[in-house]
Amino acid sequence: MTPLAKRTLAALLLTATSQAALAELPGMQGPHHIGFTVPDRQAAVDFFVEVIGCDAFFTIGPFDDDWMVTNLNVDREATIPAAHLVRCGDGTNLEIFEYTAPDQRTEQPRNSDIGGHHIAFYVDDMDQAVAYLKEQDVKVLGEPKTFTEGPMEGLTWVYFMAPWGMQLEMVSLPFGSMGYEEENRGRLWDPRH
Repeated sequence: MTPLAKRTLAALLLTATSQAALAELPGMQGPHHIGFTVPDRQAAVDFFVEVIGCDAFFTIGPFDDDWMVTNLNVDREATIPAAHLVRCGDGTNLEIFEYTAPDQRTEQPRNSDIGGHHIAFYVDDMDQAVAYLKEQDVKVLGEPKTFTEGPMEGLTWVYFMAPWGMQLEMVSLPFGSMGYEEENRGRLWDPRH
């Protein structure tokens, strides 16, 4: 292969790699909300507002009939009496649903289950936040841990449980940054910036 052919091939590969790196959902700006289903929507809204400190914005619904099958891929007999939207600090919105459905599963998924999930809240002072949750009779799982190496070095975290069994997490950066920042020009979302 001639030097010109090698340079041309390298340029084509670079262009193809750059285009693949630019592939994205057209106009995507970031997450708008996270939706999840709870057994008692008002109790969940109360927990997020009164304990966590979120702001309640509005309620929508009810939803039922063929609309549910067509748009949400659930049982024809499923209903959503109402859904509530709340916002927590500078984070994304939470859309809180309560469903009724003949085929509804009522057990909470664990993190290890398909569909397992959690929502993590950033806090400035982990010790103060843990003490507050315990004062509110919220179950905190273990003690806060801090990553000491790798890309998450510097991140302190601990899980806690919502009253209905949903897993939640608190994270903090008491040392100001995470390990990945040394080698990566991009940054994960951070409420401090």
